Amino acid sequence: MGLIAALAAGWTPARPAADALHPWRPARLGAQEAPQLSPAPWPAGTLRTDTLWSPALGVTKTLLVYLPPSYAAGGRRRYPVLLYLHGLGGNERNWSAAGRLPRVMDSLAAAGLPEAIVAMPDGDDSWYTTHARLPDPAGCQADSARREPAATYCVNWLRYDDYVAHDVVRHVDARYRTRPDAAHRGIGGLSMGGYGAIALALAYPDRFSAAASHSGVLAPRLLPAAAPPRDGATMDELREAAGALWRSQRQAFGGDTIAWRARDPAILARRAVAAGTLATGAVPPALFADVGADDRWLPHNRAFRDALARLGVPLRYAEWPGGHTWDYWRAHLPESLAFLLARVAP
Repeated sequence: MGLIAALAAGWTPARPAADALHPWRPARLGAQEAPQLSPAPWPAGTLRTDTLWSPALGVTKTLLVYLPPSYAAGGRRRYPVLLYLHGLGGNERNWSAAGRLPRVMDSLAAAGLPEAIVAMPDGDDSWYTTHARLPDPAGCQADSARREPAATYCVNWLRYDDYVAHDVVRHVDARYRTRPDAAHRGIGGLSMGGYGAIALALAYPDRFSAAASHSGVLAPRLLPAAAPPRDGATMDELREAAGALWRSQRQAFGGDTIAWRARDPAILARRAVAAGTLATGAVPPALFADVGADDRWLPHNRAFRDALARLGVPLRYAEWPGGHTWDYWRAHLPESLAFLLARVAP
């Protein structure tokens, strides 16, 4: 049995449509390939619930923190850090409850991959960016359809990129035995969180040296039905591109095309190349993206892949059978974790 199939711990990974679409291979540890999975049960890590005051948001937020099996032994050992971001409508518990991330991390450690601390913050429906509009706490609190508590969801400031890149990172580094630098810190996510992971890594290379996206909305301006596909040039076209995501994206990205363009991952990559922080063979950041063949956001991932290819920026890219579902994300979570661990824990 292959490493990834074993690491799935009972889940059946999808088979690739073609080997050429799946360039990922098991991470190499020195001169050795990552070993096969140890028989269950494996030593288990610890999952903690933390609260932190976020100056960027002006509220207290909650995050889950996974500590690897060896952490409880104490001592001076320090660990790399991964941040995993949830999708639209999700919360800090998604990756643990639905994605079973702690169990996968335990199995990766048992298989011989490096251990790491994983922080899973509450990102609301923010798209992990500074919003182009001012907050409306009173209107937010009056929203009866909101599922999150008003005290934590209705923030006073809408600087979610600073919240993740600064407040969450600072909290984890202060409270736990981390290796507190960008070279030992990576970020991943799914859907909205996949967008956030890639965008944050490109915008904050001083914080993250690697990023991974599962089913990310990586080309938010794309009109895939156009002939040929192109980016929307007007707000009406951007509304068409967003579809059901329009309400949250308009709040986050703003009411003009310039604001949307400034938050497009391909544009962020172009600016990083121009600034000299991203180029062929350069790190940070190393980038990974995968998407299901039946996922609505497949054309958007391909557009992002092609944009990076034109810029000469490396991207570990894969397409697998499957849709925009937790079955897909559980099956492929071990791959993004292994990709990030290989880069932040050499």
